[in-house]
Amino acid sequence: MTMRETAYAKINLALHVRKRREDGYHELETLFAFVDGGDTLTARSAAKDRLTVTGEFAGALDDPFGNLVMRTLGKLPRPDGLDLTLEKALPVAAGLGGGSADAGAVFRLVEAMHGLPDDWHDRATSLGADVPVCVKSETAIGRGTGADFVPGPGDLAGTPVLLVNPRVPLATGPVFQAWDGKDRGALSEGTAREIALAGRNDLEAPAIANCPAIAEVLDALRESSAWLVRMSGSGATCFALFGDESARDSYASLTRVRHPQWWQLKGNLR
Repeated sequence: MTMRETAYAKINLALHVRKRREDGYHELETLFAFVDGGDTLTARSAAKDRLTVTGEFAGALDDPFGNLVMRTLGKLPRPDGLDLTLEKALPVAAGLGGGSADAGAVFRLVEAMHGLPDDWHDRATSLGADVPVCVKSETAIGRGTGADFVPGPGDLAGTPVLLVNPRVPLATGPVFQAWDGKDRGALSEGTAREIALAGRNDLEAPAIANCPAIAEVLDALRESSAWLVRMSGSGATCFALFGDESARDSYASLTRVRHPQWWQLKGNLR
């Protein structure tokens, strides 16, 4: 039997950094959302675990045993192995939770085939702070390091979204290190749209300092009719939320002509 699962791209509709913690992490408040596209994982039962990586960004994952997918398999007890093929369509180090999204998809595949252990959340957290929310891949409000989350308002489901990345990888560590340490306040309350519009991404300025191309992407997206334009996570991917798919598609086509070197993905929020 062959099973397929999408590793849904994760975006932060708002990302508030509240303080630095003594353990080196940061206290965050964020509104997670997921796009209905991303990497694709294909799984077949096998005598032992195996991973094949294909796709546009496969070259960025040149150590299959260090890949988060293989590490995830090692965290999940199963009666047999899995032969996995990962089609890597999302750029790496892009603020889309790509590795965590892949891990989340593995959890869902194993859940469908064998079920998950009761302590799956702890196992997911040990792989990365945002892996648990990527297992669910639904709109959520995250706090702490991001591992603690509750379901968020679902009013933005189906919203057309355009993701754009300047094809410049950006490591998370330097961006957090460059944060100015100022607490600019908590997330607001209300619908997901209200929270997003009232929110911000506190990592946007330090990310642009590390990768000026992000500012070019944001400026370009702000020329569109999108009702929200923002950077996701620690960058360098930015997103635009539109009122209808035709407006999104038209601007995506225009962006492809004006900036053929940029990566983009059209989709809808889950």
